[in-house]
Amino acid sequence: MTDHLFNLHGDVLAAMRRGPKAFAKLAFALSDADEPADTYVGHFRDRIVGAGPGDPLTALWHRTLTTWDLAEQADWSASPPRTDARRADTYDRLGFGPDLRKALDQAVPVFKEPGATVISREFTSWYSRDTAAARAFYWNSYERTLRDKGWSDAAVAGLDEASHAVVERLSDPTRTEAYGARGLVVGYVQSGKTANFTGVTAKAIDAGYRLVIVLGGTLNLLRGQTQRRLDMELVGRENILRGADPSDADTLIDIDYQDDEDWPAKFVSHGARPSSLGFFDIERLTTRSKDYLGLQSGIRALEFEKQDRTRPLYDPANLHHAAARVMVVKKNKSVLAKLIKDLKKIGPILSEIPALIIDDESDQASVNTTDPKKWEDGQVVRKAINGQISQLLGLLPRAQYVGYTATPFANVFVDPGDEEDIFPRDFLISLPRPTGYMGVQDFHDLDAEGAAEETHVRGIYDDTGDRLQEALDAFVLTGALKLYRTEHGVPAGPFRHHTMLVHESIRMAEHAALALRINSMWHRSAYTGREGHARLAALLEKDFQQYTDDDLPTPASYDELKPYVSRARQLINSGGEPVIVVNGDTERDYEQPELDFDRTPHVWKILVGGTKLSRGFTVEGLTITYYRRTTQQADTLMQMGRWFGFRPGYRDLVRLYIGREEALGKSRTVDLYEAFEAICRDEETFRTQLTRYATLVDGKPQVTPAQIPPLVSQHLPWLKPSSRTKMFNAELVEIRSPGQWVEPTAYPTSDADLRHNTEVWRPVLDALDASPVTLSCSSSGRNDSYDAVLGTLDHSALLGVLCDLRWSTPTQFSPHLESLVSAAETGHAIDDWLVIAPQQTSVRKAEASILGSRPLSLAGRVRRRGDLFGAISEPKHRGVALRVAGALGDSGDPLVESLVRERRGVLVLYPLVEKELRISPRGTIDPADVVMAFCLVAPTTPNAGQRSLVRFRAIDSSKDTFAVIDRGECGA
Repeated sequence: MTDHLFNLHGDVLAAMRRGPKAFAKLAFALSDADEPADTYVGHFRDRIVGAGPGDPLTALWHRTLTTWDLAEQADWSASPPRTDARRADTYDRLGFGPDLRKALDQAVPVFKEPGATVISREFTSWYSRDTAAARAFYWNSYERTLRDKGWSDAAVAGLDEASHAVVERLSDPTRTEAYGARGLVVGYVQSGKTANFTGVTAKAIDAGYRLVIVLGGTLNLLRGQTQRRLDMELVGRENILRGADPSDADTLIDIDYQDDEDWPAKFVSHGARPSSLGFFDIERLTTRSKDYLGLQSGIRALEFEKQDRTRPLYDPANLHHAAARVMVVKKNKSVLAKLIKDLKKIGPILSEIPALIIDDESDQASVNTTDPKKWEDGQVVRKAINGQISQLLGLLPRAQYVGYTATPFANVFVDPGDEEDIFPRDFLISLPRPTGYMGVQDFHDLDAEGAAEETHVRGIYDDTGDRLQEALDAFVLTGALKLYRTEHGVPAGPFRHHTMLVHESIRMAEHAALALRINSMWHRSAYTGREGHARLAALLEKDFQQYTDDDLPTPASYDELKPYVSRARQLINSGGEPVIVVNGDTERDYEQPELDFDRTPHVWKILVGGTKLSRGFTVEGLTITYYRRTTQQADTLMQMGRWFGFRPGYRDLVRLYIGREEALGKSRTVDLYEAFEAICRDEETFRTQLTRYATLVDGKPQVTPAQIPPLVSQHLPWLKPSSRTKMFNAELVEIRSPGQWVEPTAYPTSDADLRHNTEVWRPVLDALDASPVTLSCSSSGRNDSYDAVLGTLDHSALLGVLCDLRWSTPTQFSPHLESLVSAAETGHAIDDWLVIAPQQTSVRKAEASILGSRPLSLAGRVRRRGDLFGAISEPKHRGVALRVAGALGDSGDPLVESLVRERRGVLVLYPLVEKELRISPRGTIDPADVVMAFCLVAPTTPNAGQRSLVRFRAIDSSKDTFAVIDRGECGA
């Protein structure tokens, strides 16, 4: 039966390519004379209200409204994307009334999760939405593939916007003057960066880029993974077959994927060779099993056919008829040398080819790590891979370079003054955390509240033993739980592979010994006997049943699960042993069938290894991680976080067994869980800063990519820029944070400095009231209440306190202090500050008099990395402070509302003790035993968005754009 209403709406929405228009007029013009009722909005509303799951009309509007909600460029709306205001503008343009708006809002809620953050130079717009829509053959095909894989409308629209943001900042492939843009895209570890650069590649070749070089890791295993992904989701069957008859075995010789269980069903099909459909083909210069070995057809492989030989290739008359060439190349010295040698033979045509270089894991091998102080006569000396990338960029003057990484700090510290290097001078794009992604927030309680650690983390301490047997039991148990869920209606796709990762060392000899130990433990575990079943039953009861996802089937008892344990044990033990060792010096060491997640139907194994189990390597089905390896490099440690990723149907089963007291050197022990948390906090802070500064002021960027390094050094003073001693950049002088919670953590450690700071706070302590009050706030979405002692201090008095404080890292707070000092000069005067000292009410509270004050609560905190504390504040204290400073609406508490004033800031005081509590019989505490920590919120101002949030100062005025800062000399 024909769905006339759906067909009409499809036609109407197809006519709205540039944005929403008056729906009724278009519906009347496009409707069939036989079905006039289809134009009635009332019928549309009734259909939406009564629609069941899978209704095609609802799906059509879900896709369309989400696309409009997320559009970064919307000529038809002045409201920001992902807001109710944007949706209201959409309805206004469509001419929809309140009843239909309500029905659509219920069916299609506004997607408000943040999008990509873009830090960019000003650029000339050439890639509009109309331009993109006019040439979108490969993007449309990729979009259909993603939807077929189950991607949501919001996920597809978000990827569309993020990849569009990259392509529009590349050079116009048809421009006469050659220009090579340099950019960096920052994702999360194992978060789907490949999907973004596949989308960028699709849009770029649609727009006219005709040579795509993907640098796909340092191992053929990783390169092959990337090649297969591009072939499966972008290149497609017809371009792989190149005219070969898929039913004729003789014609399929030398065509890859014939042994791949996903071929051809899961490989995208274009219906026919694209060139026969009026579009252009993609020619692969590498295959899954063959890295770049030389141009397969000689130099002719890069001889592009021209419709008009009198014009250059980049002329539109030639460009849009030429086939695209794609290669996925390993970051290997000999492979890149062959490619460079071949390109040099081609000659002048190279200067005409719009090329795109995608560098996956761009902070690995690509960054130049030579010491500038050792360069002779200022001549740049490059590491091998960095030098070869620079050569490629030199040979291809129209090449655009886009790096992808989850650990961006090495890239942003590349010298921006080196025009031949890969510094992202044109743009830096931070991708949002994807929906369904298990990341830092799922393993760490960053706000001191939550159940992430309790649910997923199992610490290994000296007094717990190594817990390896427990981790092994958890691996078997979770495998059985996955099989149980499959039998009870949960899709089996995500359970195809089930893995455990064991990472203790980088030494191959230790890997072999550990694998032998695990194999022996496995055979002694008695999983078919009473002892083994008793252990598994106890672990199910005390652990997994306590933290199960209520929306997923979980057995009520071990007896119900027991039949699945046997099958799980068989799958893990297939092939004779449960363990695979992943290490080695040659490619052959990694060419293990059991490690091939693409071609092996079920990989249910325990992987033991080191570095090769980190960067870029996706461990499919990873459920149990056993991690005890120490390192002193932040980016190295972060890349070891293979437990981050997507875990559909089993995220509640994920467990991380991690060392909390691991030896580092001869005399130190480190907490690896806290180390991960510290790095994650720093990265999240970096992303938050980028988001704040991405807003344009007067139509211009607040910061450019060249000004990013000071943001990193400000918040990560311990992170050294990959052996570089100089940064070519500007000094960060001021950070304005009106209405923002500011939480310094770099307090001094010496008794003299701590005593000095406590004395400095005397005017604040003297200003506190004698009796506590109860404060509450419900305007932040929480119902928080706590007792506190209050006081007020005028702005000049508080500045006297803050300016006299001593810090372990002064540069952490100085930009915030500068904004408070200069507030009056810039028209953002502050009158006074409300001081809030939260007080504990439990019977076990710790309190003492400080310098004669009334008894004040003392909080216990620890320094997480070096001299820096972790979280100082408690989340429940923030709402009142933000309300009084004007950043939140009505608190619902009359007392709090009486404290609200224009131009009033709030300071929350946290006297901390980090040593053994020593209170005198008189109830006092030595000023040297107290860390006078604080958080503050500067008052909001009506015109806060009209002035830049950051201010930079050039150090070397002889340079036009960049200043030279020798961080060794500055003490950072």
